[in-house]
Amino acid sequence: MAERTSGGPEQFPGSVLDLLEEAGERAVFEHAGRAVSGSRLLASVRRAATGLREHGVGPGDGVAMLLGAGPGPFAAVIAAHVVGARVVGLRQGLTPRQEHRLVSDVVCTVTDRAGAADVLGPVPALALADLLSAPDRAVRPQVTARPQDVARLIHTSGSTGEPKACAQTYAAMTAGWALRPGVWPPAIRELASRLDRFLVFGTLASQVMLEYGLLTLAAGGVLVTADAADLHGALVRHRATASVITVARLAKLVAQVRESPGGTDRPRALMVSGSPPPPGLLREAAEVLGPVVFHGYGQTETGMISMAAPWEAPGSLGVPPVDLEIRDPCGRLVPTGTDGEIFVRTPGQGCGYWGDPALTAEVFVDGWVRTRDVGHLDAEGRLWLTGRTRDIVIVNANVHYTGPVERLLTGHPAVAEAYAVAAPDDSTGEAVHAFVVPAAGPGALPTLEEVRALVAAELGEACAPVRLTPIDEVPLTAAGKPDKQRLADRARGRA
Repeated sequence: MAERTSGGPEQFPGSVLDLLEEAGERAVFEHAGRAVSGSRLLASVRRAATGLREHGVGPGDGVAMLLGAGPGPFAAVIAAHVVGARVVGLRQGLTPRQEHRLVSDVVCTVTDRAGAADVLGPVPALALADLLSAPDRAVRPQVTARPQDVARLIHTSGSTGEPKACAQTYAAMTAGWALRPGVWPPAIRELASRLDRFLVFGTLASQVMLEYGLLTLAAGGVLVTADAADLHGALVRHRATASVITVARLAKLVAQVRESPGGTDRPRALMVSGSPPPPGLLREAAEVLGPVVFHGYGQTETGMISMAAPWEAPGSLGVPPVDLEIRDPCGRLVPTGTDGEIFVRTPGQGCGYWGDPALTAEVFVDGWVRTRDVGHLDAEGRLWLTGRTRDIVIVNANVHYTGPVERLLTGHPAVAEAYAVAAPDDSTGEAVHAFVVPAAGPGALPTLEEVRALVAAELGEACAPVRLTPIDEVPLTAAGKPDKQRLADRARGRA
């Protein structure tokens, strides 16, 4: 794909339309055993854009996407960007109350989920099938997106228990790396060469899934829909060469292939998302699967920060292709090899948090983004992560804050204090481990089942503790504050 020679890259999503036009009759999607050509997918984008405009959707309007993966959802997301809407993706695992809150400032929701209208309340729900039945004008749709408008809101769990929304403008999406082969760093260039058949699952409103999907199209590959519950089987059935994978699923895949080494063709690229993989698992994966694991490091606020290709030393994140500084608590640069907080500037970074100026001012500082992660650069310029400065648990690659869990637990009359930390989990990568100090009095501590039901009802299943440990008192730091690092070490079996 050629970039414009003047004025910078073409305004997003015009470059996506270019890719589909160039693909012509070549298959770009496989879904439910059916191949979809670039021309056919482009026609779906045209219909969806027409349908959105017929419903009065235009630049700056919010449109929620309650969709799965597939060519239809892809067309709807791209069409919403064509008309310049603010796309709000609804991920799996949200409670009905959280979903209702996220659609409170949109003009409509596009959905392929039956019964969605019951959840969305007064917000008009547009059925995906109806949207794709709009007339096809058979001409390239006019991109009316404006550079400084917000293109999408990407949600994670907030520190209050409500999802927080990071806003990314159309200018930032245009400047992003996925659709610009001319600026691909070496690790991305190598990854792109392996994306012949990329498995997509979950929702294409996901930041990670959409960006790797666009990278696949830019590399001339095919998006193949799959059931994420059986990744090993999907790799075999679909002859897939690449997929996004969590640490827990990588460990499971390594075990399955080790047990049945002749049962599958080896994938050529597995992109680990979410929690960092332990060096031991990386070494085992290289032994069993070959040099296929790419470990990406990024955040909702920044997009990709760095990526470790299979040839990197286990634990390294490679040399970041973006502006990156390591700073001490006073904001001063630290020497090479010294840990500090990671600050970055990326071409496609967000512009702030929707409706939260205080948090925006805390995280987006003078053009830099505070990652609130701790790490260092070595003498070769490679990045190494060593910790976090914030209390979070990453479940199935989604960030969840522990504060809301702790506040719910301390609301129980038998709990005096509660502390939630991240613990390893074979199914989800990380999970919540809760430590509670019993309150004085005759009341019995809640059982794990009761705690899980309480938290799941308010914050979703991903935040529900998988372990509950009573303690007499919380350990303290030298400054007299609760030492959650010692609790986390205990949860990870290091105490």
